[in-house]
Amino acid sequence: MPKILIIRFSSIGDIVLTTPVIRCIKKQVPNAEVHFLTKQSFVNIVEPNPYLTKVWGLGSDWSILLAALKQEAFDVVIDLHHNLRTLKVKRALKAKAYSFNKLNVEKWLLTNFKINRLPAIHIVDRYLATAEAIGVSNDMQGLDYFIPEAARVSVAQLPVTHRNGYVGVVIGAALATKQLPLSKLKALCAAIEQPIVLLGGPEDAVNGQLLADINQEKIFNACGKFKLHESASLVQQAKVIVTHDTGLMHIAAAFKKPIISIWGNTVPAFGMGPYYGNAEVANALFEVSDINCRPCSKIGYKQCPKGHFKCMQLQPIDAIVAAVNRMWVL
Repeated sequence: MPKILIIRFSSIGDIVLTTPVIRCIKKQVPNAEVHFLTKQSFVNIVEPNPYLTKVWGLGSDWSILLAALKQEAFDVVIDLHHNLRTLKVKRALKAKAYSFNKLNVEKWLLTNFKINRLPAIHIVDRYLATAEAIGVSNDMQGLDYFIPEAARVSVAQLPVTHRNGYVGVVIGAALATKQLPLSKLKALCAAIEQPIVLLGGPEDAVNGQLLADINQEKIFNACGKFKLHESASLVQQAKVIVTHDTGLMHIAAAFKKPIISIWGNTVPAFGMGPYYGNAEVANALFEVSDINCRPCSKIGYKQCPKGHFKCMQLQPIDAIVAAVNRMWVL
């Protein structure tokens, strides 16, 4: 029985994007025992995955973790993070290892000189290419996200006005340059006619309340009120998702939801847009492509380096709302 360790330390979206690798290895490698190593803070994302035998969490004590991993005697390591920490794990385990090509030079050229040498390939396919050496190929079934039964949110917990359908609007992002400024979010929420559930973490709760105050009958602020799996349950039950480049965008894609994605300093050319496999799902992508400072970073900044933030300030709210209306009736 081959024992295989997959490594991806962070973050939410990147981990969700590795789920086709987990599934394809389990289904395509005979009798495979599949383990997953991530940061301790992200263990709960993958623990419910039925294709995994065990999930390992990286905490503060490397020596204890490496000793325990050595005891497993892994046959293969699939390194989907490929950094100094994963090198430390691979050296300790001395198993045959295959590492994800991060294309750092190509990303540097794009962010610094706007020269695009990145392949037009989604990161999911690049992750899966890492596992080709052990006989794995893309089954085209898209992403997975598994919600524990106890974390499922009943629509009865929502206002009566939202129980027959709502638009999920993800208002946050890991960094400020990946999200619409509050003024644009206010314009968007005011213009959407359908019931809205605002999605985000505790850090988004204040802005969520400011948005809900626009129309408390139409807009329900769920930011900070639900944990990740519970927010995923709200995503799963939405009719349409409007989102920035976030982990919840990828969770929505796992549920094959219609997605309207809004891009600021990052670009879909990095290969991380909504991924549905071979499923045909309505989606729309909005980016201000005719400004010469995008992408300014592969991750993001706390504020626009140029000071104008045109990549979000020039987003066409009317067109985004029109896309919501189209997808609402599908």
